[in-house]
Order: sequence, then structure tokens, then C-alpha cells
Amino acid sequence: MSKLIRLALAAAVAAIALSGAFVPAAALAQTPPAAPAAPAAEPATPAAAAPGAASAPAAPAAGTASTTASGKNEVVIENPYGLQALWRGGDLVARLTLLVLVLMSAGSWYVIVTKVYEQSRMGRQARAAAKKFWGAPTIQKGAESLKKSSPYRFIAESGLEATTKHEGLLGNVDLNTWISMSIQRAIDNVSGRLQDGLALLATVGSTAPFVGLFGTVWGVYHALTAIGIAGQASIDKVAGPVGEALIMTAIGLAVAVPAVLGYNWLIRRNKGCIDDVRSFGADLHAVLLSSQQSPARA
Repeated sequence: MSKLIRLALAAAVAAIALSGAFVPAAALAQTPPAAPAAPAAEPATPAAAAPGAASAPAAPAAGTASTTASGKNEVVIENPYGLQALWRGGDLVARLTLLVLVLMSAGSWYVIVTKVYEQSRMGRQARAAAKKFWGAPTIQKGAESLKKSSPYRFIAESGLEATTKHEGLLGNVDLNTWISMSIQRAIDNVSGRLQDGLALLATVGSTAPFVGLFGTVWGVYHALTAIGIAGQASIDKVAGPVGEALIMTAIGLAVAVPAVLGYNWLIRRNKGCIDDVRSFGADLHAVLLSSQQSPARA
């Protein structure tokens, strides 16, 4: 029986040693036989404290999550450096500058889209003229085979009108010269219509960076004013106005670059359309002169 008590005491000492508790050897020698229950209860204290220790770090984790969540909400809703904050916090000059840039961008994109559509339509009309006009028996029927909105019909009718109005003072002009002048005026009219809107693109492309630069200068002025009022150049005082300045610069460049690229692209496409019109006018001039020599074919 004493051996069992000694084995129990040895197991309790080992448990206490493993749990980090320290019990003097003299106390073990004087412990009565019924004492093993007390040391057995002592190791339970660290074991019971373990869940508390494990649960203690959980509170900071929840606080961090809530802090992170609130931080995200602040970035989305209360961001003082976005476009919404720029509009709300900007004065009358800043808002007018932003509106001017928006109007420039809308106008340039409208011109780009409409001119591309117009040039594509002229390409289809050129193919229709090559297919229908030159296969007609007379110039009059060939012009009537084209759509009324076609510039090729307008040029053909201008040439026909020149042959019928060659009288009076105009009769003193050589017929060849008079027909050539009439067709050239019609071609110049069509070419002028093709150039409509390109001046706006050139204006936007050349002035939009300077409008954005004006907004930049105005934002820097606000930054310097905020520093002077606060008496210190802290980041919270200058970040908003400087951010406003950078946004204005970026918007100015975003407006100017598409306008310049669109202008160069449309000029190149216009050249191809005008070359087709001039070729048609030259062929029409030759046919009109030959038809005057053979009136039955007119």
C-alpha cells in the first residue's frame, strides 16, 4: 500500500514539474498520505487558465477587424481626395474649370464619332457612284441613280448646270474653263464639309492641357493658403489641395490626348475621301466636254 502511495506522489510531482509549478522537497517529505488530492488540484489551475490565455488574443483580433472595416468605409465614403470631394470642396473657379474640361471632352468625342460615320458613308457613296453612275447611258440618268445626299450627285448636277448656264456674260468664258471652275467649286464645297468639326479638335488638343494647368495652379494656391492659415505644412493641410491640382492636370491630359489623336486620324481619312471626289470630278469634266461635242449622249 505504501508503494502505491509513493507512486502516486511521484506522479503528482512529475505533473507539477511539467505544469511549471515548483514544490520544495521538504514539503513532499512531510505531506500526509491523504495529501495527493491537493497537488492533483494544483495542475488543474494552469489547465483551467489555458482557455483564458487562448481566448485573450481573440479580443484584439475582433478589434482589428472592426478597425479595418471602419477604415474601408472611410476610404469609400469619406475619401477627401476623390472626384466627389473635389467637386464638393472646390470653389467656383475650380468647378468652372472642371466643367470646361468636361464640355471639351464631350465635344471632341462627338466630333470624332460623327466624322467617322460621315467618312464611312462617303466611302459607301463612292462605291455606289463607281458602280451606278459610270454605267448609266447619260450623265443626267447617272446623277439620278445616286442618292440626293450623295456628294457625287451634287458634283454631277453642278457640272450639268454649268453646261446649261453658259450664256450671257458667262458665255464669254471658255466652256472648258467654265465647266472646270463649276466642278472645282463643287469639290471645294464637299471638301469644306469634310473639314467641319476638325477645328474644334485642334482647339481642344492645344488648349485642354493649359486649362488643366490652370486648375493645377489654382490647387497649389489653395495648398499655400491652407499652409498659411494652419501655420504648419502638415500633410493633412496640403493633401487635399495638392490632390485637387493633380486631378486637374490628369483631366486636362485625358481631354487633350484623344482630341489630338482623333484630329490626325480624321485628317488622314479625309485625304482619302477628297482624293476620290477629285478623281470623280476629273472624269466628269472629261465626260461633260465630250458630251458637248455629242449632244445626243448628254
